[in-house]
Amino acid sequence: MAGINIPGVTDQYKTNDTVEKLMQVERIPLTREQNQLDAYKSQRDAWREINSQLTSLRDSTKTLYSYENPFNNKLTTSTDEMAITATANRSADLQSFKIDVIQPATADRFLTEELPSDYTVPSGMYTFKVADKQININWKGGSLKDFSNAINKRSNNTVKSLIIGASAGKKTLLIESLVTGKENRLIFEGAAKDFALESGMISPIKSESYSFGQRVTEIQPIPSNNGQNPQTKTRMPELSITRTKFLDNSVYVEPRGAYKVDIPTNVKTAPNLHITFTASAIAREDITEEINTQLIEPEIPQAGFAEFEGIVIKNIDSETLLEKQTVKPEPVFPITNKNIFYAVFSDGSEKLLPTPDIFTGEKVSFDLDLLEYQGLSSIVVKNENTGYALEVSSFATYDSSQGLGYSPNHAITEAGDAIIKYEGITITRPTNTIDDVVPEITLNVHEKTEKTATISVKSDVDASKNALIDFVGKYNQAVAKINILSQTKSEIIEELDYLSEDEKTKAREQLGLFETDFSLTSIKSNMQSILVTGYKASDDAIITMLSQIGIATNASGYSGSYAQSRLRGYLEIDEKKLDSALENNLNDIKNIFGYDSDGDLIIDAGIAYSLDKQLSAYTQTGGILSLKTSNLDSKIKTSENKIARLEEQMDDKEAELRRKYSSMEGTLNSLETQQNTINNFTKQQNGNK
Repeated sequence: MAGINIPGVTDQYKTNDTVEKLMQVERIPLTREQNQLDAYKSQRDAWREINSQLTSLRDSTKTLYSYENPFNNKLTTSTDEMAITATANRSADLQSFKIDVIQPATADRFLTEELPSDYTVPSGMYTFKVADKQININWKGGSLKDFSNAINKRSNNTVKSLIIGASAGKKTLLIESLVTGKENRLIFEGAAKDFALESGMISPIKSESYSFGQRVTEIQPIPSNNGQNPQTKTRMPELSITRTKFLDNSVYVEPRGAYKVDIPTNVKTAPNLHITFTASAIAREDITEEINTQLIEPEIPQAGFAEFEGIVIKNIDSETLLEKQTVKPEPVFPITNKNIFYAVFSDGSEKLLPTPDIFTGEKVSFDLDLLEYQGLSSIVVKNENTGYALEVSSFATYDSSQGLGYSPNHAITEAGDAIIKYEGITITRPTNTIDDVVPEITLNVHEKTEKTATISVKSDVDASKNALIDFVGKYNQAVAKINILSQTKSEIIEELDYLSEDEKTKAREQLGLFETDFSLTSIKSNMQSILVTGYKASDDAIITMLSQIGIATNASGYSGSYAQSRLRGYLEIDEKKLDSALENNLNDIKNIFGYDSDGDLIIDAGIAYSLDKQLSAYTQTGGILSLKTSNLDSKIKTSENKIARLEEQMDDKEAELRRKYSSMEGTLNSLETQQNTINNFTKQQNGNK
C-alpha cells in the first residue's frame, strides 16, 4: 500500500523545483530593476562624495580670501615673556615697541595670625566688599575649614579663601580679593571686620600726615628766549628764586620766579603715599610794559690794554664826534604759560604735571600718587609768566591705605594698579589686561620687568603656510576623485598611496562611473585654468601667479623621464620657494587669492575668489551636483516603487503556481491511490479462486 502523501510537503513530483524554475524566469524584470536600483544608488553615492570633496575644497578656498584669511593673522613676541606678553588683532599694524612694567596690578591678599587648628570662627553676618561687588554670609559659627568653604561657595568672583598650614598645630586663613586695582580695596564690614581684627588680619590705624616744602632751593637759571629775536632775549629776566617769598605756609612766586622743593627721604620710601598741594594765579601788572619803556645807549667797546712783565699800559678811550643817543630796542612780548609744575626724577629727567587752567583765580588742587612717579626726587615750580604771580601751598602727604581706618598686618599683596611705561610714557590701569594703549593690541602684564621689554608684532607665516598646504591637499583630493569617476585607467588608483586597501577597493568599483558625463571634466578644466591665470592686484605687485610661490603641477621643476601621473592635474609644493615667498611677499600672496579690482571695497578677483565662484555653481543648494543627486533620488524612488509592485506580482504569481501544482499533485496522488486500490482488489479476487 502506498504511503500517505501530503501535496506540497512530500514533493513527490518535484513541483517545488518546477515552481522555482518558472519563477526565475518571471523574476527577470525584477532582477533587472533591482540591479538598476543598485546602479542608481552607487551613482548617487558617488555624486555625494564628489560634492563633499568639492565642498571641502570650497571651504578651504574661502578661508584664503575671506575676512578671516590667514594672511592677516598676527603673532606677538616679547623679549621678557615672564613679565609681559601681548595678543594682536588681525588689523594690528606690524610693529615693535618698548614696554617697562613698573608693577603689575594687584589685589588685596591678607593672612590672619597663626591660629589653633581647632579655632572657632564666631557666628554673625559677615560682609565682604570689593568695588561694586558684595557678598554676605550669615555664619552660624564653626571651624576655619567650614568658614573658608562658605566664603568660596558664595564667592561670586569677589573674594576667595584658603586654609594654609603654618607651624605644628597652627593654621592661617587667607582671604583675597579677586579684583585688581588700587581703587578696589577689600573691605570688611560687620562680623567680618570683627573677625579680621580678632584674628590679627588687620589692625586699626590713626590717620597721619606729613608736611614739607617750607624750605626751597634754587633751580639752575634758565635763559629765556621765548621765541623772540635773539638780540633781545637777554632783556627778559631769567627764572630766579629771588622772586619768591614765604608767607603763612605758602610760597608767593612773582612773575619770572622759580624754585625747587626736594622730596624728603621718608616720603620717597613710604608705600601708598600721595603728595597734595594747591596753587592759584594772581594777576599782576605785566613786567614787559616796564621793560619796553627802558631805552638803551650805544656801547663803545673798551680801548684795550697791553701787558709786559707785569707792566700794564692801557689805551686811551675811544672818542667819537657823534653825540650820544638813546636807542629804542625791539619790544619783548608778554608770556602766558600754564605749564608751571614739573616732577624731576633721580635720573635727571623731568615730567610736566598735568595742570588745568590756573588763570581763573580759583585754587587748583594737585594729588600725586607716588606709585605713578617712581624715582621722584623733587618738584620744580617755574613761573615763566610775565603778568601773573602764583600762590603755592606747602606740600602734604597722606597714606591712601588709611582711608578704611585699618591696615593689614600680614599682606601678601595690596590692591594696586598696573603701572607701565609705553615708549617712555607712564600709564596706569586697574587690571593686568590692557587693551587701550596700543591700537588693536592687548597687553598682558605678569611681573615687573628687570629691563625694558620689546613687544614685536609680526605676520603669522605658519598659519598662512598651513592654510595653503590644506588648500593644495583638498584640491588634489578633489582632482583624484574626479579622475577616478571620469576615467577607466586603473593606474590612477594605484598612484594614490594615501588610500587604504578598503578605499582602493571602493575606488575600483567607482572607476569610470561617469566616463560619459562631461560635467566632471569641465569643472577640472575650469579649476586648472583658474590656477594658471595671472592676478595683478597692483602695478608694483611682484607675485601675480600661483607658480611664483612654489605651487604648481610641476613645482619641483623635474625634467626627467616622462611621468603620466604629472599630467593628471595634481598640485605640487616647492616648500623652500613657498617659505621664501611667504617671508618676503606675504601681501602679494594674499592679493593673488582675493583682491578688489574696481575700488568698491568688495573682493571680486583672485584665485580663491574665482574658485569659490566656480565651485559654488556645483556645490550650492540647487547647483549642478544637487540637481544630479535630486534626479537620482527621483529615479531611486520610482525604481523602489516599481520593485515593490514587481515583488507583489511575483508573490502572487508564485502563490498561483504553487496552488495549481499542489492541486495537480493532489489529483495525481488521488489517481495513484485509486490505482493501488484496484490493484489490491484484483489481487484479492485472484487469491480467492
